[in-house]
Amino acid sequence: MPGYQVKFESVLIGDTRYPIRSLLDGNQYHDPDGAAAAAGIPEAAWPLFGLVWPSARIMADAMLSKNIRGKRILEVGCGLGLASLVLQQRGGDITASDCHPLTDSFLQHNALRCGLPAVPYQNGNWATANPALGKFDLIIGSDLLYDRELPSQLAGFLDRHCADNAEVIVLDPGRGNKNAFTRAMQARGYRFSERAAARQQNSGEAYKGHFLTYTRGRIDS
Repeated sequence: MPGYQVKFESVLIGDTRYPIRSLLDGNQYHDPDGAAAAAGIPEAAWPLFGLVWPSARIMADAMLSKNIRGKRILEVGCGLGLASLVLQQRGGDITASDCHPLTDSFLQHNALRCGLPAVPYQNGNWATANPALGKFDLIIGSDLLYDRELPSQLAGFLDRHCADNAEVIVLDPGRGNKNAFTRAMQARGYRFSERAAARQQNSGEAYKGHFLTYTRGRIDS
């Protein structure tokens, strides 16, 4: 038995319910070999990857209609990878990434539960280089700006992995670090636009957040 508890839930994305294994709650912690600590994940943040967050639901729903034809796509900080599962369902060229040591196992378990092929996965620690990850035409991520030191770090990571003509979509629920992140992206030559996200999740719960979009080159949206 693992040293953490899980639950099984049905997450509604569009008109489809995705069977998802997630952590029981935000109090779970199990890092016997120190892998999470070595990746820079403190005990308090350990369970965050394994919860179904409102922003993840909204981003996954947005990916139902996003133009993905011919695009190599990366989900950063994917956690349980709801958006990656939707894109895999659509036949997209999706790679999921995170730095939590358990992310890949949860992602592949959930892909199997959803009747999908395994989702390609790569380590995505924003503080370290991963040349094998390559470059992408579309990069997405939800609720990434939760700490003050992250905007510059994330902007550097994204810039390393954006293709010449690239679009980055970050869904931010209003953590307060949007402006610093936007300045960091604009300093790297990206154009910025913003729009309000849906005000209600499929579950019926209210949501307050914005899609932040950063582009460079010519984008086929």
